[in-house]
Amino acid sequence: MQPAKEESDVQLYHVLGAKQFTRSALDEIFEISGSMERIVEKGGSDRYKNKVMTTLFFEPSTRTRLSFESAMSRLGGKVIGTENAAQFSSTIKGETLEDTIRVVSGYSDIIVMRHTEIGAAERAAAVATVPILNAGDGAGEHPTQALLDLYTIKKEIGRLDNLHVVMVGDLANGRTVHSLSYLLANYQNIHISFTAPENVQIPPYVKKYLDDKGITYEEEYDLTRAASTADVIYQTRIQKERFTSLDEYEKASGKYIIDAELLGVMRKKSIILHPLPRAGEISVQVDEDPRAAYFRQAQNGLYVRMALIEKCF
Repeated sequence: MQPAKEESDVQLYHVLGAKQFTRSALDEIFEISGSMERIVEKGGSDRYKNKVMTTLFFEPSTRTRLSFESAMSRLGGKVIGTENAAQFSSTIKGETLEDTIRVVSGYSDIIVMRHTEIGAAERAAAVATVPILNAGDGAGEHPTQALLDLYTIKKEIGRLDNLHVVMVGDLANGRTVHSLSYLLANYQNIHISFTAPENVQIPPYVKKYLDDKGITYEEEYDLTRAASTADVIYQTRIQKERFTSLDEYEKASGKYIIDAELLGVMRKKSIILHPLPRAGEISVQVDEDPRAAYFRQAQNGLYVRMALIEKCF
């Protein structure tokens, strides 16, 4: 007699931040992500044909919104929502986020939300009667992006321990960097180099979390030096929309660019990641290099978000 299949001991309801994930939870999500790749190759599934996802995006998005919508569609579900909730929802009439979530919960089985304010996902989860998936909250976190980033590293390099990761660009406002740093803290022998203009350095609260987890890091201003020993270079855009003045933006813009010259000092088996969109910080001539993994990274977002939907249901 075959033993009964054990249920997962990794529970997941809301996806609010990267700190909620343990190493065992990450292992399971990545295993499910691999199975989702095979489902996509076979033309999708109808397992959630009676489920509805609502996408509430108070900030612009291309990859995150469309990959979530594609993920739900490929699992047989339906999608409703708005890509400009700040303008085309009752928020413009003065409705609170909490009231919006209370109402939308009644229409949905799961809600994916991007918001301008740090902590908005937690506020939504406090009143929601369905799972909330944080698709980015201001300059705070972007946990689903970090999950797909980590999945990409695992696929491309073959390991998640013993890595030197160089994070480049707007590290103060870069929510993807914050979330990825928290996820990397689950692994062994991780060293992070933070390479950023002086006015957009990594926040102290991220460094404190890494200190508490025993992760070594440095603030390295020389990208060439950091890149020469990197396994992963994680480039990010200088986010003009996050700056309070044009002067501050111009202090940070254009300082660190990945180009053919930098490729020459990188390891042969290293990879370049970027959460996209890019705005000149990776030269297009880099795209043909096999180490340029950012478009494969974006594709992986579909599989990881399918896996998250699966776990939340």
